[in-house]
Amino acid sequence: MPYAAFSGFDHVASGSLSEVYAACRQDPAALIFDRDSGRVVDIDPRFPPDEEGPRPGRPRLGVVAREVTLLPRHWDWLAAQPGGASVALRKLVEEASRNPKARQRARRDAAYRFATALVGNAPGYEEAMRALYAGQQDDFAAHIEGWPGDVRRVLEDMTAEAF
Repeated sequence: MPYAAFSGFDHVASGSLSEVYAACRQDPAALIFDRDSGRVVDIDPRFPPDEEGPRPGRPRLGVVAREVTLLPRHWDWLAAQPGGASVALRKLVEEASRNPKARQRARRDAAYRFATALVGNAPGYEEAMRALYAGQQDDFAAHIEGWPGDVRRVLEDMTAEAF
């Protein structure tokens, strides 16, 4: 279930974005989280996720243009690769993202973002985050034991692959 909604410390719904949005649409205090990244999802109520049909503006092609700053020797190497710089960079990113350490780090980062948004002031928060990044699963579990049950259960699920 890639999305979860919370109202305060209470778990409202989990599931697809459209399901979660529908379940918490009437609660102005609800936050929807992308469980893969731990980030809060901001939804424009004029264009809810369950709405079908084209949206205003340019269609999404899946490609995002951003600036990259490299040394001249790096640009020379990229230009010499088959397909050019863009293809070479995409291949490098794909290879790096398949690395188990990178996935483990991404799981930890997602749990950190989620916990910070909901229980950043909770007792044991800092100790729990230190244990999370140190890979100390037992210490992490001990520090989150007193946290609200719904938050703790989602965090345990999110961190299953983080240790």
